[in-house]
Amino acid sequence: MCARATGIIPAVKIQDFDFDIPPELIAQFPAEQRASSRMLHLEGSSGVLRDGWFADLPSYLRAGDVVVFNDTRVMKARLYGVRETGGRVEVMVERILDAQCAQAVIRASHAPKPGSRLFLCDAIEVTVVDRDHDLYTLRFEHESTLIDLLERYGTLPLPRYILRSATKTDEARYQTIYAKQAGAVAAPTAGLHFDENMLMTLREMGVVIANVTLHVGLGTFQPVRVENIADHSMHREIFDVPAETVEAIKCAKAIGGRVLAVGTTSLRALEAAAADGELKPGHGETDIFITPGYRFRVVERLLTNFHLPRSTLLMLVSAFGGTENIRRAYQHAIKGRYRFFSYGDAMLIERGAGCAQPG
Repeated sequence: MCARATGIIPAVKIQDFDFDIPPELIAQFPAEQRASSRMLHLEGSSGVLRDGWFADLPSYLRAGDVVVFNDTRVMKARLYGVRETGGRVEVMVERILDAQCAQAVIRASHAPKPGSRLFLCDAIEVTVVDRDHDLYTLRFEHESTLIDLLERYGTLPLPRYILRSATKTDEARYQTIYAKQAGAVAAPTAGLHFDENMLMTLREMGVVIANVTLHVGLGTFQPVRVENIADHSMHREIFDVPAETVEAIKCAKAIGGRVLAVGTTSLRALEAAAADGELKPGHGETDIFITPGYRFRVVERLLTNFHLPRSTLLMLVSAFGGTENIRRAYQHAIKGRYRFFSYGDAMLIERGAGCAQPG
């Protein structure tokens, strides 16, 4: 299954999604406790903003609602080493193809050519098989599986705006407590706020917990570099929406329940699975690009973090909550000294008027 959908309005320009963020507001460390972050609430239809705390989340939910999590697990995808000619390289595994092969991004002073070899972590020999633009296909010449090698020798790929090396603390905190399916190179960061007590509270309230999988790729951090966003080529990511999640959502909607997507990745997976108008179980790749004008089919609420300027994720939340509403919300968050990006604070967005699917 390959899902693609857009909500492009050709007149929308990249400048509409730009803003200046004071460097000191970019969170360099997680909050002391997972659930202790602040949470800004945006009512999309009215544009009303309310300051609060993530601990307030249960007050916005009721029995019969569905909360959808992305259960992807972040790989230790970053490896360091040298080329056979001696130059240093950094390899970031983007996607595992099979037990020995992967697609990866390579940072080096000179781009390695197909057929050349890399020596990583003083333990792994790698053959460069092919190159397609910025992505290399690599074969790991080792008896262990690639997943095992990454777990043993790799380091956690913290985003580059976190200006420090990953630590043991990050190995726990840059991972959701419900992560299961290894394959992401970045965390679905809205889920980082949840701890066991919050999950228990939601279950005791009668809120239904459901999962999807979308393996977050490096493209999630790439700024859009074209002036007209209609010209942007979206990156592709693997997703899976299981039948039990589809059934849970359909049953909830039948009794008036609402769907809260935890993170833009959960939302993208659900909307990809509903690309033909009806939510169905699905597995495959998606390059769904959600921008202002998109008609949402599944989700009424979105819990998310604050996103990078000029990013596709900022465009998605603008489509969901309204471009002007999101612009005001980000100005409010900066003035209120909220913490931004992966380890930052949360934002709960109620879908804006005009964003629903007709019928």
